[in-house]
Amino acid sequence: MKKHLWLFLAVYVTGLLTYPVLTAQTPGRRVIQPAKFPNMGLPYSPGILAGDTLYLAGQLGRDPATTKIVPGGIEAETRQTLTNIREVLREAGMDFGDVVTVTAYIVDFKDFDAYNKVYREFFPKDPPARATVGVAALNQGGRVELQMIAVKPR
Repeated sequence: MKKHLWLFLAVYVTGLLTYPVLTAQTPGRRVIQPAKFPNMGLPYSPGILAGDTLYLAGQLGRDPATTKIVPGGIEAETRQTLTNIREVLREAGMDFGDVVTVTAYIVDFKDFDAYNKVYREFFPKDPPARATVGVAALNQGGRVELQMIAVKPR
């Protein structure tokens, strides 16, 4: 019994000592939350800057003022998504030239050409690596969601 009690105490104390490492206050980890950004009140951060790397949460084409998906189809949604992402990048001192990879989730591949038309406006040359995944549905009826990773130049 004493052996189990000591083991429990050792695990408990270790947990207390390592807990700060697992919290949002970890040194070198900063939440990026731009002022001009759709605040959904959901438990996620638009971006996390860890060292020189910015991890951007998946974003839909939400109007920052209303948090609703913008009307106008895939082109309008893609443009608004990228505009919102630009706010996160800028808040972290970056821009689209610093993006190294993109994961795109698209509901209907019939929209793929229209999506790419707008995407090219934001990445006109030397675009980042990208994966595009077809999905059955997105939150609030969105047609496209983009998630990115960017790296600050040294």
